[in-house]
Amino acid sequence: MQYLLMIYHAEAEEKKMSEAETSSMHAEYGQFTRGIMESGSYKGGNALQPTATATTVRVRDGKTLATDGPFAETREQLGGYYLIDAEHLDEAIGIAARIPGAKVGSIEIRPIWLVPAT
Repeated sequence: MQYLLMIYHAEAEEKKMSEAETSSMHAEYGQFTRGIMESGSYKGGNALQPTATATTVRVRDGKTLATDGPFAETREQLGGYYLIDAEHLDEAIGIAARIPGAKVGSIEIRPIWLVPAT
């Protein structure tokens, strides 16, 4: 089964990190990513630009509305994701717990709903 592991963190807290702390975190992410790639669990993933670059789109009464910023004001923002293969939720939880961002933020795990091609 495929799972999306969404990495949430407080952008304001990230800005307070020293250059050394940021470099260390990036190195940890590199190690983690190489590890899940080697295990065969990795299907994809990316870091996201800050929420200040976000655009939210809504369609109401046939009209498209695009607004700057994320959908909602929250303490933690979506900063990136991994798409993985795991046999079951417990395996996905184990992988998510190893994501470096889990130490300072949270990881939301969502099963992917695979829709058959028509």
